[in-house]
Amino acid sequence: MLNGESARFPSFWRLQALGWTGLYALVVAASIPLLGKAGALKDSGLAMVFMFLGSCLLRPLCRSLVRRSLSWLAFEIRAFGWSFLVGITTCLLFYEVVIWKFHRFQWGALAADSVDFVVALFLWCSLYFSIKQWLQSAQERERLLRAENEAREARLSALRCQLNPHFLFNSLNAVSTLVLEGNAPSATRMLAQIGDLLRTTLENQMLSEIPLSQEIALTGLYLAIEQTRLGDRLQVDLKIPPETLDAMVPSMLLQPLVENAIRHGVAGLVEGGWVAIRTKLRGGRLQIVIRNSARMAPSERSHGIGLHNTKERLETLYGADQRLSLEWPQADVCEVTVELPLRTAVEAEEAFACAH
Repeated sequence: MLNGESARFPSFWRLQALGWTGLYALVVAASIPLLGKAGALKDSGLAMVFMFLGSCLLRPLCRSLVRRSLSWLAFEIRAFGWSFLVGITTCLLFYEVVIWKFHRFQWGALAADSVDFVVALFLWCSLYFSIKQWLQSAQERERLLRAENEAREARLSALRCQLNPHFLFNSLNAVSTLVLEGNAPSATRMLAQIGDLLRTTLENQMLSEIPLSQEIALTGLYLAIEQTRLGDRLQVDLKIPPETLDAMVPSMLLQPLVENAIRHGVAGLVEGGWVAIRTKLRGGRLQIVIRNSARMAPSERSHGIGLHNTKERLETLYGADQRLSLEWPQADVCEVTVELPLRTAVEAEEAFACAH
């Protein structure tokens, strides 16, 4: 992004040409009453040429001052000193080459023109310093933004790395249990399902956000594994309206929440239970609700690593513009609600293109 911004900003020589040409145009406009005076515009044009040469002499001096990281006042004081010396010198050269050869010498005119040269070059130095300061500030902002993005991605990757082994160990323990129970077909089917889930997870692990449709598909793979393990003890109810499928959500958002619902809720019930996932759009936001049957005393209710990591990921991605809550609307029902700013896949692609 920084390189693109620098490329879009005009080069020094283009700014020089535009600036001095514009100043000359203003002088011409102000000199319209003097058009009848012979040589007035010619002298003004030649004066601009000498000022331009003076600014070229000041450029390496200003660059040297900028590299020293001086304060604004210190730079202005030094810039005025150099502008005074260069301004007087170029004005004398202008008079030597142009004025004294074609006009009668006047001390008052020389003094007035010297002041004009000094002031013009001093203003040029101030403008040069202002542009350099603006560019340096933009570069520093870009550097900090890049560092923040890299730190955020590293944090998200670390959180995802905590989630994947957690799920994998639980699944492999479930496969081991099926083998010990002599249920080889279910164990084989579960291993195949685990392979499909891990393959999909690896494909999405470099993406911070994916469409809800992909996240639901990934969660479906996980639920299939749990249904193989729990059989009829696990009932699943999904209600995902089509208008929510294109909304962007963090990758691996639902799986740890659903895993919590099953592990701490349904799996502990002898008769089994259910998990329901609902999504809807409300007020320009995406709301996801995960409900499950559970029977736990208030002192036994725990958020679990999945809920904790999900909360951290949401805060890292969206700051305060998100909500994750855990409630018990009924004694035997647990409910997790996630609210995110609504952003579609098309909008995410446009934002990515603008950032690169």
